[in-house]
Amino acid sequence: MTEAEPIRVLVVDDQDLVRGGFKAILGTYEGVEIVGEARNGAEAVQEAQRLKPDVVLMDIRMPEMSGIEATRAITGNPLLAKTRVLVLTTFDIDEYVYDALGAGASGFLLKDADPDEIVAAIRVVAAGDALIQPSVMRRLVETFVAARPRGGWGSAEVADARRAALANLTDREREILMLVARGLSNDGIAEELFISPATVKTHLARIMAKTDAHDRAQLVVFAYETGLVSPAGK
Repeated sequence: MTEAEPIRVLVVDDQDLVRGGFKAILGTYEGVEIVGEARNGAEAVQEAQRLKPDVVLMDIRMPEMSGIEATRAITGNPLLAKTRVLVLTTFDIDEYVYDALGAGASGFLLKDADPDEIVAAIRVVAAGDALIQPSVMRRLVETFVAARPRGGWGSAEVADARRAALANLTDREREILMLVARGLSNDGIAEELFISPATVKTHLARIMAKTDAHDRAQLVVFAYETGLVSPAGK
């Protein structure tokens, strides 16, 4: 995707009115193109494979396959490496946020957000960044990591792989990862470590490659899951 090309969006929700509303509203914004829709997670995976959108606007609670399962299938597909998932959530289902992060979601959006916020979120995620500001993400992750046992990602193999990835980081990379998890921006990290923002960006790219993280949000979770950073008060 280049600046001249629109952001191609796949809308996923089990409610026809919700999908129709998103299509009607988002389609009026310059630089955003609704290329398809799906009414459940299984359809979302199929349509993502067929259309290869830049962003999937994903509901969580759906029949046949949940949004979290669909997110995991999409982000785990090498053919969809450039596709980002923006999860739709509400305050009463925030317990799903942590699971969605672990599944590879790049950001979160409240269903009652206004159209300008939705489009801004789509643009942020399409650019490869996390939707939620690092400091907000940190507080959110602290809440859910503190409530779960270490290694909550599932299998022992996954836990072992994450520990190996952490061990493979250099001291500088660990230092930068800790600052990311504590909510610092690239400029803030550069100021803290007396290096340039460009150098921070280079280190972050290497950290993401080593940890198999798609974006800053997943780096934050990785840092807490592996115990590099502990929830407040722990």
